[in-house]
Amino acid sequence: MTNERREPATDADERTMLEGWVEYHRQTLALKCEGLTDAQLRTASVAPSTLSLMGLVRHMAEVERSWYRRVLADEDADPIYYTAEDPDGDFRVTEADTWQEVHATWQAEIGAARRNAAGFPLGEPTRGRHRRTGERYTLRWIHTHMIEEYARHNGHADLIRERLDGATGD
Repeated sequence: MTNERREPATDADERTMLEGWVEYHRQTLALKCEGLTDAQLRTASVAPSTLSLMGLVRHMAEVERSWYRRVLADEDADPIYYTAEDPDGDFRVTEADTWQEVHATWQAEIGAARRNAAGFPLGEPTRGRHRRTGERYTLRWIHTHMIEEYARHNGHADLIRERLDGATGD
């Protein structure tokens, strides 16, 4: 695996630091998927779990979409991979799912997230509300949550990747 990630500077301002760590963790997940076939990316971690690298990326596309489009910008952005009937559908991959499609969708959501966050003040209430709680958040909270969300799932990705081909690393 190549490693082109850069941690934010230790003396960066708050916004640069938060955005830097979100980017670092996005890049980490991409690195965990690098060089694998579609079949490997669809391979579940261990039975009975259906958790796979491709499922993690689909999930993170949904998470990016939810926080940065629906909550931050109040965009009308329907779910991509899950439904009310299948709330964990983002994790359920099939033979029809391809890395090309999943990666492109994830990158499109990251692009939308970057655009929506650009210039939005860290401490200002979001335009939208969370679909379950009805609460407004701040961009500061969203960035911090995204760091936590990616870090947790990157831990899962570490274990799945090691099981697939023995590759390890942070």
